[in-house]
Amino acid sequence: MTTSRTTGSLYTHIENHVATIEFGYPASNSFPSELLARLTAAFNVLSENEKVHVIVLKSEGERAFCAGASFNELVAISTISEGKAFFLGFANVINAMRTCSKLIIGRVQGKAVGGGVGLASACDYVLATEDAAIKLSELTIGIGPFVIAPVVERKIGVAAFAELSLAASEWKNAYWAKEKGLFAKVYDSQKQLDKEVQILADKLAAYNPEALKEMKKTLWKDTVHWQELLEERAKISGELVLSKFTKQALQKFKKS
Repeated sequence: MTTSRTTGSLYTHIENHVATIEFGYPASNSFPSELLARLTAAFNVLSENEKVHVIVLKSEGERAFCAGASFNELVAISTISEGKAFFLGFANVINAMRTCSKLIIGRVQGKAVGGGVGLASACDYVLATEDAAIKLSELTIGIGPFVIAPVVERKIGVAAFAELSLAASEWKNAYWAKEKGLFAKVYDSQKQLDKEVQILADKLAAYNPEALKEMKKTLWKDTVHWQELLEERAKISGELVLSKFTKQALQKFKKS
């Protein structure tokens, strides 16, 4: 079951050099701004913890992995500064995952939408189930996946990112995501997923931590400019969310 807390939940557990971060939110494990800030802080703290060699990122429950950013907060945006601050939420998480000195394993048990796809893409290695379909639906409401574009493109390439983002109303199944490089492996059950995540995490945690840190740097080379890039992208989205098209689209979505 997922948490019933209106502000969401975030727990970190460390055992045998493996840190597990588990997040949850009542609305399909989406992220209010406060929870995004807590996740950013968690990655920054674990990055400096020498007792941690690898991180596992997972969400609560058996259904959705992550439905992206909070829809209620999106609807409530009324100024450009509020809009930019809202979209900086995922930008900050992605940058924290990028600069984290530890390799991050993503455990994706269900559907991912928008920022949830960005979150999975920012992991260094992702294991998923057959239920882990993905979708980038931002264009349907008049904005675009601009903040997460760099991390998704890095993972699956420009052509696949274009297919995913322009076919904004279509779900892509887990095997499509594996074929394009977002998922490393796909399993037919969550039980098998959890078993394989644990095996992988334990193996990585037993390796030379200095080698793991250097591997992390290698995987993310040429991304130093992302700090500024993602902030620029957040500004674009923050302006678009105030457009007449988007305001009307959000109201229709809210009523449906």
